[in-house]
Amino acid sequence: MMQKRFTASDLILYLILITLVALLINLMYQVDRQWDELKTIQTTLANQTKELKAWRSTAASVPMTSPAQTGMASNTTMATAPSHKNDSLAPAFHRALAATQKPDYAQGDWQVDAFGQELKTLTPLVSSDAYASEIQSYILESLVNRDPDTLEWQGLIAKSWTVSPDGLTFTFNLRDDVHFSDGVPLTAEDVAFTFAFIMTEDIAAARDRSYLEKIATVKALDKYTVEFVFKEPYFEAFALAGGLSILPKHIYEPYLKKPLEFNESKAILVGSGPYKLPDNTQWSPDKGTVELVRNERYWGLAPNYDRLMWRIIKNDSARLTTFRNGEVDSYGARPKEYQTLKADPQIMAKSQNFEYMPPVAGYSYIAWNESINGKPTLFADKRVRQAMTLITDRERIIKDVFLGYGEIAVSPFSPTSKQHNPTIDPWPYNLTQAQVLLKEAGFKDSNKDGVLDKNGKPLEFKLVYSDSNEDTKRMVLLLKDLYAKAGVRLIPSPQEWPVMQEALNKRNFEAITLGWTSGIETDIYQMFHGSQTKTGGDNFINYQSAALDKLIDQARATVDETKRIPLWQEAEAILHEDQPYTFLFRRKSLLFIDKRIQNLQMTKLGLNAGSIPVETYVPKPMQRYSQ
Repeated sequence: MMQKRFTASDLILYLILITLVALLINLMYQVDRQWDELKTIQTTLANQTKELKAWRSTAASVPMTSPAQTGMASNTTMATAPSHKNDSLAPAFHRALAATQKPDYAQGDWQVDAFGQELKTLTPLVSSDAYASEIQSYILESLVNRDPDTLEWQGLIAKSWTVSPDGLTFTFNLRDDVHFSDGVPLTAEDVAFTFAFIMTEDIAAARDRSYLEKIATVKALDKYTVEFVFKEPYFEAFALAGGLSILPKHIYEPYLKKPLEFNESKAILVGSGPYKLPDNTQWSPDKGTVELVRNERYWGLAPNYDRLMWRIIKNDSARLTTFRNGEVDSYGARPKEYQTLKADPQIMAKSQNFEYMPPVAGYSYIAWNESINGKPTLFADKRVRQAMTLITDRERIIKDVFLGYGEIAVSPFSPTSKQHNPTIDPWPYNLTQAQVLLKEAGFKDSNKDGVLDKNGKPLEFKLVYSDSNEDTKRMVLLLKDLYAKAGVRLIPSPQEWPVMQEALNKRNFEAITLGWTSGIETDIYQMFHGSQTKTGGDNFINYQSAALDKLIDQARATVDETKRIPLWQEAEAILHEDQPYTFLFRRKSLLFIDKRIQNLQMTKLGLNAGSIPVETYVPKPMQRYSQ
């Protein structure tokens, strides 16, 4: 059988056929792709329509506070609304709004700062350090905040509120235009849920529960009305209710069924604030930085910076180098370098410097643990604690280590506070008196080795402190020499911050040096009340005083300031006598800030560098970073 030959015309026809098939396949692919793109566009439009429907704006102005809102009202009082340049803004934004009217104002750029310690977690309630709190403050919001100029309460998420005649019930009317960063509206249900979540025993929030235990109920009366009812009068009831950081129910409620996952989490942090984490699942302590990005859904005045960044730089010298190189925007100077830096042409050419004692300056202390694993320590004896304060030459610490940039701390109360009894003076440095007390407590140098002992055990202890703070290291070495003169052996125990936190949580230390922040009026319940010795409370030294507990309870329940202040002063006298802490000093802030950061102002709360709403900005010609 003869085979048919493949001619040139056959080849041409074959090629035409292949081309037609290819064109047909390509056409089908293009149609399919266009159909997929059309579906994507439809989905996006549907989502945007849904979101736009959810977003509502209000023209109602948010009122300022009145004296009744401090919980001192004798009659039910409604807050009155002030006039405002932008009626849709909450009063809390009035300073930030004023900044936008400056000639060189501009949005954009990044604010970059540094932390000197590693962060263990960013998750609210679980975290316990000031660094995590600073980050959370840009993400979580409360119903009210304080005006930095007047210290009066002003509306943020709450647009008005009433206080019952007995001062036990606080009813807040919420704005209806507030959304969390994922677009879900913030309602009264979220406020009520936040309280319920914190009060759940399985959630690692013992510290916060101790603050909120005076609240009986928090109820959503309707979508935008929430009611706080207190069990009994409390002098800071309004601050407690209005200052509660609101958690989104839809994000945190699932963790009620898996509390361990929440308690061990690193960054479950979502709120309604001006900034947000780029991705909650990606941050971990080993990243070395924390970054927040602008919340594009923010309901209030748009935040000035596109991004906030904190670099973890544990070494003081390294932090200074990064500031000098323009890699961070601020540097808190150590006293011994402050004068040198003020004379440094490069630093002064690029910096603004601030030297001030913050109005709410915190205090440093040495805490003496009175019990470990249920067994009393040598510090269970008040005479030993008193002696330790007497041999702690605080004037010399301030002079030699902090070069005079500080003042001796008498108690948890600032010497400028009404709570402080002006007749109480700091314990002096008195080696002789200390040795008398230690002898009364049964200590003597029985083997003549220079160290006091009792029942064959030397008077020695480990002092835990942060390994990243050079000034603290110098102070501890000075204390070691001072204590040796009194026959007391101090063993320095430098630790990283996460290790220190673990020791605090387990009460597994002999002595530790740390600091507490202060407020306008300081509630010492959490640190010194006997009930707070339980795990998670901040009485981590197991200090007990029935007399002090009674005064704290009475003071907290006394709304009338004229009657409350004398109670705090009596409480201060007990702390001064018992010396559960050796109160060390309050330090001045010695701060250099890059000149690109504008609108820095001093307020009654201190420098506004980290105020929220954000008031500072970078003029356009000085901006360094792009989004």
